[in-house]
Amino acid sequence: MAIQFSETEQRILALAGGDLPDTERPFKTIADQVGVTEDEVIDLIKGLKERKIIRRFGATLRHQKAGYGHNAMVAWRVPDSRTDEVGQIFAARPEISHCYVRRTYPEWTYNVYTMIHGERPGHTDEVVAELEQAVGIDDHCTLKSLKELKKTSMVYFK
Repeated sequence: MAIQFSETEQRILALAGGDLPDTERPFKTIADQVGVTEDEVIDLIKGLKERKIIRRFGATLRHQKAGYGHNAMVAWRVPDSRTDEVGQIFAARPEISHCYVRRTYPEWTYNVYTMIHGERPGHTDEVVAELEQAVGIDDHCTLKSLKELKKTSMVYFK
């Protein structure tokens, strides 16, 4: 079933689907551009989520532009009985933007993944060492970012 959006809704979604305005109240900025209230913008997005038309609405940190130019994906081998506990400890770190569990394979037995963002050379290594101490696990594989090739948001209306 195709969803019909009004012209106003399309304009709101086009603006909300790109980079949000770098203002104290980005939804008000969008509302002002479209000629509606801030509540109308927020209600539209909330309603789409509540109706499961969209799964989520969230920000994407452009970590390179934010000063975090040293990044690493670390895959950890964590006992299944500890994934929730360890994941919560990892996820609480401000340097970690992503923390999730994935299935393992006979040739790749790492199950917990963290994306760590560092401000300077060696910073991600320091965070990994602190995490090892915090959870008592040193079995991991670190994959460091060399170059960011693509990071774009979905575009629904232009």
